[in-house]
Amino acid sequence: MATFVLVPGAWLGAWAWEETARALRERGHTAVAVTLTGLAERADLGGPETDLDTHVGDIADLVEGRDLRGVTLVAHSYAAAPVTAAAGRLGDRLERVVYVDSAPFTEGMCMLDLMPPQVAGQLREQVAAFGDGWRLAMPPVEVLGMSSSLDGLDEPQRKRLLANATPHPFGTYTQRLAETADPAPGVDRVVIACHDFTGLLDAGIPMLAYLNQPPWRRFDLPTGHWPMLSAPVELADVLDAAVS
Repeated sequence: MATFVLVPGAWLGAWAWEETARALRERGHTAVAVTLTGLAERADLGGPETDLDTHVGDIADLVEGRDLRGVTLVAHSYAAAPVTAAAGRLGDRLERVVYVDSAPFTEGMCMLDLMPPQVAGQLREQVAAFGDGWRLAMPPVEVLGMSSSLDGLDEPQRKRLLANATPHPFGTYTQRLAETADPAPGVDRVVIACHDFTGLLDAGIPMLAYLNQPPWRRFDLPTGHWPMLSAPVELADVLDAAVS
């Protein structure tokens, strides 16, 4: 049985993993969901100083503080950034790293690099004007759907997503990954591609081509960008298959 550490994407907390974590436990696994600093029930711990290093530390501290071993570290969306760095810190505690609709970051990269310059500039202006200079609010659903697939999210799930989302510390978007350390050669590497990432991987984009090749193993999950909400049990099934 595996030990899963589940790290949510932007604006989310451990709550987003509840159904998937429960399904994993029903299969006999250990499943620990993380809430990163400044989000959900830890919103009051965030501030202008909260950055990518903070979230990397959150993940490493949880694994080391609980003395977890044989860890399968799971990153959804934004979490790919801190998980990339945390995976390099965990040494022999790490058995597997899984990227859900996301991919590892490279040294010197930041979240804003994934966006057109105009969009990145708009986010900076939004944070300055409405987020006290450091908080990025989740946009309306119709705006989210312009860049990420909402497939599988019915109206109650969309309302739940918006109702539970908290503004995201913007320093985690602007800080560049200072350094990366590849996990040990024996660490298993998995990508779970939902509709957004399936299209990117199938398009043969050169910078993502390595994810279709060993040592990477790819699993496709036919749902939108938030599978822990739109297909939580199916996501657990894929994670279970990945560790079997």
